[in-house]
Amino acid sequence: MDELLEEILAECKPFTSQGALASYIPELAKADPNSLGIYLVSSDGRINRAGDYHKPFTIQSIVKPILLLQALMDNGVDYVRSRVGVEATGKPFDAINYTEQALLSDHINPMVNMGAIAICTMISGKSYEEKFDRLLELTRLLAENNEVCLDEDVYLSEKRSGSKNRALAYLLKTYGIIQDDVEEVLDCYFRACSIRVDCADLARIGFTLASHGKSLSTGERIFPAAYASYVNAILMTCGMYDGSGDFAVKVGVPAKSGVGGGIMAVVPTRMGIGIFSPALDEKGNSVAGIRALEILSKKLYLSIF
Repeated sequence: MDELLEEILAECKPFTSQGALASYIPELAKADPNSLGIYLVSSDGRINRAGDYHKPFTIQSIVKPILLLQALMDNGVDYVRSRVGVEATGKPFDAINYTEQALLSDHINPMVNMGAIAICTMISGKSYEEKFDRLLELTRLLAENNEVCLDEDVYLSEKRSGSKNRALAYLLKTYGIIQDDVEEVLDCYFRACSIRVDCADLARIGFTLASHGKSLSTGERIFPAAYASYVNAILMTCGMYDGSGDFAVKVGVPAKSGVGGGIMAVVPTRMGIGIFSPALDEKGNSVAGIRALEILSKKLYLSIF
């Protein structure tokens, strides 16, 4: 399998030159656009990896399914579903014009920025610092890595350059979808997106969702299977931004991308996959990463369809 992964990465390496770094967050523009790595964790315990799988990067929007999972664990499905919708928007992840009418919770989903900002308010905690600490602990638990931490430089860069997310948050407050202090909510969100991970962390998180809530190392249940089904369903329809439909046709597994260049893929009952390649397409998805998943899906018959 390692040999197959090396072959796939060699075939996909030229695609790194077809994308661009997420320069609107200045700190992300410092990444090496030629980086490409992959890490697989299979249900039989096998681990396979190739390329730059060890390079750290920030989780960015791949934190959104973890945010959703934390909100589900704190509140249950009915409450979360009543506050944030589940339908794909068909618009970019940071779009402001979701509707020409009054903004309603059904107009957004947990995988776009507006939905994720709203989800931050549903995490239990006496303060937004405590809410973030609980999210970070859940991320460490899912990744089985206590060294997962905040990248302070990226966090500060996001906070300084996050004008559009501020606009989105104030729009949410205008329509009563959030009630808390906007800057406190955004600080939690910026921190969440700035958690530092690598391909192995993403693969283990993906595996836990693939195993419907069971720990990779112990087999113990971390969260109810119903929550994994809820998260995976939304990843399938909304996880790859407004490229989710094309991704479903070509790859066919639940997945989440981030503008840091990561992709977390979930192959239910079979494996979790972590990919890193920071050169992005116009939708904000890793160009070489998607291509690698397309080839891998065909080779291993991963599509759930």
